[in-house]
Amino acid sequence: MRAEAFFPHLGFAALLVLLSAGIVRLMIAHPMLDDPARRAATAHKVPTPKGGGLGIVAAFVAGMVVLYGTARFARIAEPEFIGTILAALAIAGVALLDDLKDFRFVVKLAAQAGAALVAMASGLVVTRLAIPWVGVTDLGLLGPVLTLFWIVACTNAVNFMDGMDGLVAGSLLVACAALCFIGAEQGAWFVYAAALFLTAGLLGYLPYNLHPARIFMGDVGSQFLGFVLAVLAVACARFDTEQLSFLIVPLLLFAHLFDTGFTLIRRALMRERISAPHRTHLYQMAQRSGMSVRRVAATHGAFVLFQAMLALSFPGLPPWAKPLVVLPPLALQLLWLAYVAWRVRRAGLSWRAG
Repeated sequence: MRAEAFFPHLGFAALLVLLSAGIVRLMIAHPMLDDPARRAATAHKVPTPKGGGLGIVAAFVAGMVVLYGTARFARIAEPEFIGTILAALAIAGVALLDDLKDFRFVVKLAAQAGAALVAMASGLVVTRLAIPWVGVTDLGLLGPVLTLFWIVACTNAVNFMDGMDGLVAGSLLVACAALCFIGAEQGAWFVYAAALFLTAGLLGYLPYNLHPARIFMGDVGSQFLGFVLAVLAVACARFDTEQLSFLIVPLLLFAHLFDTGFTLIRRALMRERISAPHRTHLYQMAQRSGMSVRRVAATHGAFVLFQAMLALSFPGLPPWAKPLVVLPPLALQLLWLAYVAWRVRRAGLSWRAG
């Protein structure tokens, strides 16, 4: 991208940062309180405002409205563009109601699946997948099923990880900035613009969420971020004919996906109710074992920086190496798991909820 195009975009993003920050400050002044007495899974001790994610949503939607009204390239894939925006607004609306009403998990799941189907109906579906030592495989009817699973899984993974000051906002800020750069390099302007608007929204929100947090993003922020990033992963699949570039967003979010996947599998094996509140995610166990909130959040930021470096190199890798790019972050997460397990054992903690 040429500088004469980049600097106006940067200036517009700065306005979105101010918009996000302004709405977050408004939510602090007129709060929806997150009462720790009502939530067993929370780590904070006093009622704290939530709903700060509205700033992120507002920055993204405002950016998209201006993009659609002024940029010619925004109309290249109009059904996908409109479908993504409508689905994102739907998930944000239901999540905001959830912040107010505290819906049952099955209601949240149904809303996420409905929003995912809206995005998929606009044409955002993974149709083929590269399997190591097998090659590119057309998914056929399995494509929509896997796409639906991915969008719902990613939405919940980000939502589940939003339980500590600065962790999700800080790490996703790095991930979205990296995705913005990759989109620009690939000429994928929709991905570039969407990632830029998310980055701006997070920049406006993050200063108020650093430990000790003045506000939380709530489900309206975490579910919205997870959903939009999941949809952008499907859009990234079109960077190459083999659709290997679908792996870029999962690579950026690898630490979040690993923590969530490990926690769900472990709780299922321990015959715990998956949807019940708990404080046994790896990041939560690390904090309970004596690591400071800032240190845990910084560790996850370092994970995403490492993953971002791999993602930035991804487009230049030979096709045979691209599916194997998840191995280094997997090795890193296994080391993190071993370290947290050692700390948990030394501290005499239980992995069971309660």
